[in-house]
Amino acid sequence: MRVISGRAKGRPLKSVPGTGTRPTTDKVKEALFSMIGPYFDGGAALDLFAGTGGLGIESISRGMDKAVFIDADSKSLDTIKANLAATGFTSQAEVFRNDAARALKVLERRGYKFDLVFLDPPYRMKNGDALMTELSDKGLLHDDALIVLEYESSYTYPETLEGFRHLRSARYGETAVSIYRFTGSSSKPEPSGEEEA
Repeated sequence: MRVISGRAKGRPLKSVPGTGTRPTTDKVKEALFSMIGPYFDGGAALDLFAGTGGLGIESISRGMDKAVFIDADSKSLDTIKANLAATGFTSQAEVFRNDAARALKVLERRGYKFDLVFLDPPYRMKNGDALMTELSDKGLLHDDALIVLEYESSYTYPETLEGFRHLRSARYGETAVSIYRFTGSSSKPEPSGEEEA
């Protein structure tokens, strides 16, 4: 694994020891950033099931001002901190150990708002849409924030979700990615595209 593009382009990233995490492959990472960016003019990112921190680190490398990394596993947190140090982004990051539900409550209390959110829960969890609704309900999203939802390609999330517009989906082998834009409660469903890769 490595940083694909931006200020830290080419920097290698450590993997989390063991088999408990499933890092986003470079191919998928490159594809999803081409869908949402590929570069950013500031803003704050949330990497909710951060694992190695690869997605949040890539977003900083490509122009986000800062990122919050959350994972429940202590090995993941050690790996994220090592990867932040290796890329020189420690000062632009906050790293918290917590599960997703509790983390969102803490972020709400502290008044965080995000422009870009990565949701890459373990494949056994099919709660990406519920997490998106919670992000909206807790006021954690700026208008027009982008949500990147990564999940098992055999599963399908709804395209219509109140407060969000589905932009596109793509499948890469066992992995699928769907991109949503936060529009608030007044959003109307619009046509979207799906592709295979």
